[in-house]
Amino acid sequence: MNYWLLKSEPSVYSIEDLKRDRKTLWDGVRNYQARNFLQAMTIGDRAFFYHSNAKPPGIVGLVEITQTNQIDPTQFDPSHKYYDPQSNPQKPRWQTVEVSFLEQFTPGLTLDQLKDRYSPEELLVVRKGNRLSVLPVPEPIALRMLRELRGA
Repeated sequence: MNYWLLKSEPSVYSIEDLKRDRKTLWDGVRNYQARNFLQAMTIGDRAFFYHSNAKPPGIVGLVEITQTNQIDPTQFDPSHKYYDPQSNPQKPRWQTVEVSFLEQFTPGLTLDQLKDRYSPEELLVVRKGNRLSVLPVPEPIALRMLRELRGA
């Protein structure tokens, strides 16, 4: 099993939204490196749900990857903000995954707490200037964070 971190602005799609919906397609990723991380995911992988552009930003939940290599339908919709005119159904440029809700953390781990505990080499989300919405999390770091988030 691999671990990942998925960022979403809570005003766009929050952990509460996913808890209500139970599962969702993680659409709208338009960065090639982030897309490559999505393509590397396998069914059963876990991802930390991270609220970005929030006060405070940080990890608020855990999800499971339940489907991989899904075509992101937003790339074909001209009325959608993630429309990509260079993509077409015969040769889609953007793939994604489906995620399912596992748990919500209250409290979570804020970005400041993550910065205090982990170096930029250990956890990419604390690296200054890192704006990727999909990031890998090394297993030893993920397991430490899970223990802390669950109060163990």
